[in-house]
Amino acid sequence: MYIFSSFREPGTEGLYLLYSYDGYHWKNLGGPYLEPKVGDSHLMRDPSIERGPDGTFHMVWTTGWKGDRGFGYASSEDLVNWSKQQFIPAMEHEPTTVNVWAPELFYDDEKDRYIILWASTIPHRFPKGQEAEDNNHRMYYTTTKDFEVFSETKLFLDPGFSVIDATIVKRAKDDYVLVLKDNTRPERNLSVAFSDDPLGPYENYSEPFTKKFTEGPTVIEKQNSWIIYYDAYEDKEYLAVETKEFKSFEDVSGEVQIPEGHKHGTIVKASETVLEHLKNKAQEIRSQEN
Repeated sequence: MYIFSSFREPGTEGLYLLYSYDGYHWKNLGGPYLEPKVGDSHLMRDPSIERGPDGTFHMVWTTGWKGDRGFGYASSEDLVNWSKQQFIPAMEHEPTTVNVWAPELFYDDEKDRYIILWASTIPHRFPKGQEAEDNNHRMYYTTTKDFEVFSETKLFLDPGFSVIDATIVKRAKDDYVLVLKDNTRPERNLSVAFSDDPLGPYENYSEPFTKKFTEGPTVIEKQNSWIIYYDAYEDKEYLAVETKEFKSFEDVSGEVQIPEGHKHGTIVKASETVLEHLKNKAQEIRSQEN
């Protein structure tokens, strides 16, 4: 069973969730399950959830469009009861940082650590290219084993163009795929790159496999293939492609069902017990609304 994290525009309400048994047909669990409390703007956008080897769910999220030099963090055993929210000031050492967008969690089972990557703009740090100085993004990262001590923030990806919304996929030991958004004005679409290490360097960038105005990819493995969900934000649609080798991509949007209003997060596996807790909480939320 799968849980899909979500939010509702403009991102002020908090965490929303979907669930699915087959990874194609999604049902709404409503929300909010966690209201944003940290960051200057008190937003909760782009919620990324990863389940650790001990069963704990860890979540990071975007706390503001501009100004916040870090991201939000909380953990839960059941996706209903959450720890105290923390603000992780991962870019505090760079005072001209414009933003910290879409932090993404990846559990590196080879080294028993979590990798957190996100997009930030530091004006005049990289060649300007086609983007304005406050929109010329690169990907950064930190690592942690316990979400208490974090490694020094470092540059994760500089592909030579403005990039956001990167997510790591492990195919096998020493075989990783990065799904990313080329955020330059002529593109604004998704492609992939490859590496033998989750921290890169990533090479062999593909041609885009989505149209323009697409972002927020999340990936699940299904038998011998992967489904990549993504947000076609201009058309206000959520679409999906399926691939076996990350070289050819089949549009399977007609085979998936996603509730209206869903905005991009990540997909994580969960138990029936967790789902029952969520359904009970959803009923409680609906009762309070009525």
